[in-house]
Amino acid sequence: MKEPLHKKIELDILNKIKSNEYAVDEVIPTEMELSLFYNVSRPTVRQAIQSLVNEGYLEKRKKRGTIVKNPKLKQEFTRFIESFDSEVYRKGMFPKTHVLSFTTATASEEVADNLNINRGDPVYKLIRLRFAEDKPVVFVTSFIPCHLLPDLDQVDFSKQSLYATFTEMGYPIQSASRKLEITTADETMSHLLDVAENAPLFYFHTQGFTLDKRPIEYSIAKYRGDINYFVFEISN
Repeated sequence: MKEPLHKKIELDILNKIKSNEYAVDEVIPTEMELSLFYNVSRPTVRQAIQSLVNEGYLEKRKKRGTIVKNPKLKQEFTRFIESFDSEVYRKGMFPKTHVLSFTTATASEEVADNLNINRGDPVYKLIRLRFAEDKPVVFVTSFIPCHLLPDLDQVDFSKQSLYATFTEMGYPIQSASRKLEITTADETMSHLLDVAENAPLFYFHTQGFTLDKRPIEYSIAKYRGDINYFVFEISN
């Protein structure tokens, strides 16, 4: 099947963005100029531009025109189970993880309720700052029951995926329950995520379950609001 004209134009403009021919914050040519350049109608150009706006590469500004943006990361873990590393790789970027702390602690009431254990039971507490390329994306704290995975503290999670480790140790994550809130960056989050104080953050609470519906992970994660967006799929 022949590729539609607007898709060819969309791809060409995207290549110019990625090659920095159209730089971030730069105004791209007008619809009229692009229609003349590509020898197509303005609606065809408009369709190509709108697709790139929807993907987060372009933004239309009143009185200024259409400018190039730093694209937001499309996060799809709200639709299916996928590790952060896999999601970033799939988008053509390189993930990195800094382990800020990995200790054992006693379960608070909140953690105990979410892991179906007793308050005060020992849990692993894993704190990570996760990057796409060199840009911090999310600050996440994970709690895991110690009695299920006694050797978990031997794993280097700056190199190893938590979910892949669960699978290797016989507890693959089969389902998850997530709660989304909105919060703002305090001084610490401002520094770690490289955002302004009081900048909006997506705040996820997640329970990860094994095949027999046993909760094996409870995590709280703060995602930057300026470079992430989330896809939800709803059916009747």
